[in-house]
Amino acid sequence: MKGTHKHYKWEVLALLWMAYLLNQADRHVFNTVLPAIRDSLNLTDTSVGLIATIFNLCYACMVPLGGMAGDRLSRKWVTTIAILFWSVATMFTGLASGVVMLILLRSVATGGGEAFFGPANYSLLGQYHTDTRARAMSIHQTSYYVGVILAGWLAGYIADKLGWQYSFIIFGAAGIVWGIVMALRLKDKKEEAPAVEAAVQEAKPGIFDGFKVVFTTPTALALTIGFSGFIFVITGYMTWVPAFLQEEFGQSQAVAGFNSMFWTYVAAFAGVLLAGTLSDKIAVRDRKVRMVIQAIGLILGAVFLFFVGNNMALWLIYLCFAGWGFFRAFFDANIYTVLYDVTPSRLHASCSSALITTGFAVGALAPVILGAMKDSMGGLSATFPVLGAVWLVCGALLLIVSRTSYQKDYDKINNAK
Repeated sequence: MKGTHKHYKWEVLALLWMAYLLNQADRHVFNTVLPAIRDSLNLTDTSVGLIATIFNLCYACMVPLGGMAGDRLSRKWVTTIAILFWSVATMFTGLASGVVMLILLRSVATGGGEAFFGPANYSLLGQYHTDTRARAMSIHQTSYYVGVILAGWLAGYIADKLGWQYSFIIFGAAGIVWGIVMALRLKDKKEEAPAVEAAVQEAKPGIFDGFKVVFTTPTALALTIGFSGFIFVITGYMTWVPAFLQEEFGQSQAVAGFNSMFWTYVAAFAGVLLAGTLSDKIAVRDRKVRMVIQAIGLILGAVFLFFVGNNMALWLIYLCFAGWGFFRAFFDANIYTVLYDVTPSRLHASCSSALITTGFAVGALAPVILGAMKDSMGGLSATFPVLGAVWLVCGALLLIVSRTSYQKDYDKINNAK
């Protein structure tokens, strides 16, 4: 039985890895075919930016409910129903004929479905992987990078050959198939000790408990501010960079979708494994190094953003994409490790929901802000330094808090155990 469990936890990782890949791929399909949607439906850049903004706002608002569902209901069925729900919504997005339908199907239905997936996904993975948690989380994160690269190329290729509508239909159908596989193979872990289970039943977290902890713990609050800036930049980047390559360099949807993500996320793939390894090794002696690594990632990643779009040769732009991706992974690798270091274990899911909700509520503003800037300035080149400045400020904040509060907050949580 133990041997079976030992192997099954890696099957759980594989099931959730592919689900998260499809989660990110479905999300990025819209960004890849955005110019085609805009042109075929006669929309403005501000209008399509608004669709992406409402998507992120709906996602942010629904995540606390997703966190509660993941703590109170079957995590297997929360994740499985979530992937089926957003995949059906993705398929029907291909039938949208205007802004209202795109907002309802893309922003409300797809965003709401994905919001229930995240907290339950990470919680279930963490349940099965205790001694191997850091390694499992790092491997799981690579599915994000593979997903956006796959969507960047394949969604653009499908759109070029068949039309943008089929990009949504095909990716949505793939999600439905994988949801069925998860329904058949994924299992809840039911091996908690009775005493622990009873304690959990007595102290089920409320919807705002995670917010209270995060906003009253200096390190968690600083991480949340940094995460908000992180998501703002990433959301703006992923929404508009494919359009930037199509409009400034005349690339097709497939080529622009591939190049906007490939160089970035191949570098991020290497960066996340390096950052995770360094963090685990050095943190044995000094835990605050995790947040220092995050700060370094934001500051060095910001440098590359300042150079994008300044009449550069295309190969130099790709180099900037790669440099930005490599250092963004330094932040990625330590998000939940830092959060869990300074928050009570019984509230980890709720604190994760608070972090995600805040981050995506702020990040939701990026597509419409950059779309409006693009409309008024005649191009995207002027927006990249703005994104770089956001990361510089966030990186400086994390450096300060890592030295003033991290160890105190860590000791407070661990001395209370």
